[in-house]
Amino acid sequence: MPEVIPPLAGLKGRDFLSNLDLSPAEYRTVLDTAHAMKRGAYKGLRPLEGQTLAMIFEKPSLRTRTTFEVAMNQLGGHAVNLTNAEIGLGTREPVRDIALNLERWVEAIMARVYLHSTLEELARYSSKPVINGLSDLLHPVQLLADYQTIEESFPDTRGLKVAYIGDGNNMANAHIQCAVLSGAKLTIATPRGYEPNALILMEALKLGADITLTHDPIEAARGAQVLYTDVWVSMGQEAEASQRRKIKDFTGFQVTPAMLDLIDPEGIFLHCLPAHYGEEVVEEATLHPKSRVFDQAENRLHAQKALLYHLLG
Repeated sequence: MPEVIPPLAGLKGRDFLSNLDLSPAEYRTVLDTAHAMKRGAYKGLRPLEGQTLAMIFEKPSLRTRTTFEVAMNQLGGHAVNLTNAEIGLGTREPVRDIALNLERWVEAIMARVYLHSTLEELARYSSKPVINGLSDLLHPVQLLADYQTIEESFPDTRGLKVAYIGDGNNMANAHIQCAVLSGAKLTIATPRGYEPNALILMEALKLGADITLTHDPIEAARGAQVLYTDVWVSMGQEAEASQRRKIKDFTGFQVTPAMLDLIDPEGIFLHCLPAHYGEEVVEEATLHPKSRVFDQAENRLHAQKALLYHLLG
């Protein structure tokens, strides 16, 4: 039977707004816990009995809502879903007031929002942990699941060749932070003008991360052990007049089976979903033998369950 890892006392009650809110040792323990949970080590245990997670959604969600709610249920707790239509985050009520209300009723807040500053304000006023379920700047819970998936194929990620191809968006920024924690050798390929956040990149480089920026997706993919992509047009941007121009700018960045032939023979392909088929990826790539896209989606449950266990256990 897999070993049950005790909750980390140093993580209890902490916010998780970015991957670098974890030390390398804490990151390692959270992922070890996620692997153990997937193997069944915690089956039947209810360490979060009586605890409630408030889930705030400004953006639509399949994976984030389902996995956080199921995770709380499996740990013995409960989740409350709050859509923006119901609470009017920052419109019907100030973010401050929402935080000051929720902290009286629940043990943690998970928010999936447009602006990262909204999360920072929730965290500033809430005495309970605030978890970033996605913002315009970062998607840290996704990266925990991603690296759990990567470790299922490559247990030692130090020096692992990871190629991120596409928009320098919140996913690219989160990959940069996880290069610090994982020791992976990260290459990010974007069109000119779509590079990731410069401040996040500089911080990671100062912390010793091995990161290369390029505008050549083919060279980035060649020999990579992990190939990763994300949508070119994020939720909330679909109606922008610049959408067609943006898609044109990404010519040559689409992940196809031909591009997967360029990666390491044992390499894997990841996409955080939802996929915009015909844009950043084709269906044949997500269904390819090298694809671990749906394992990656499954691992959202285990990684977030492990995170909740350590923040609230």
